[in-house]
Amino acid sequence: MKLVLTEFVTLDGVSQGPGSPDEDTSDGFTRGGWLVPHLDELFVRRTSEWLDLADGLLLGRRTYEAFARDWPQITDDPYTERMNALPKYVVTNTLTSGDWHPTTVLTGDPIETVAALKEQPGRELQIHGSARLGQALLSAGLVDTVRLAVAPTIAGSGRRLLDHPGAATGLRLVNHESTPSGLLLLEYDCIGIAPAAAYEGVAAFVN
Repeated sequence: MKLVLTEFVTLDGVSQGPGSPDEDTSDGFTRGGWLVPHLDELFVRRTSEWLDLADGLLLGRRTYEAFARDWPQITDDPYTERMNALPKYVVTNTLTSGDWHPTTVLTGDPIETVAALKEQPGRELQIHGSARLGQALLSAGLVDTVRLAVAPTIAGSGRRLLDHPGAATGLRLVNHESTPSGLLLLEYDCIGIAPAAAYEGVAAFVN
């Protein structure tokens, strides 16, 4: 399966608390709910199409527990049936089982367990939320595609998605569009170590 990191971020890269002011107040974060004012029909249609490509969801423990609590109670949402029916894989060394069926608990080293999971047949294994897990897997070179919905907001504080200690990651833009409300929908393929070069004037770039 291809590993796809699907995230909502602000223009300054914050991924914390997109859905409501009290969604995630860890570390004193008080600026949640930044995505909701910009939701529109195109965003819903495109993110639904992204979810159609999933053969499984890969989640960290905190996101898994929040999703397992909330999604079974949601009845009027176009994503509900698929979110509840898709296989869930939760990376954790503190849970032994999950009651949001079907759930598989992945224990041990997450890099090794996710690498093994990727070898299974299927289309996309999608990370939703779970920013810390996404950072670790991106840093380890296991993420194949990054899909972002970028809100026209500068949060100024909060947990950022793309901080990771590994080598700089190169990306190739493969799809992009903007929605009427101003969201940028971006899709990148990960291409390994990011290239670097020294600027020596414009002659190399123009005919």
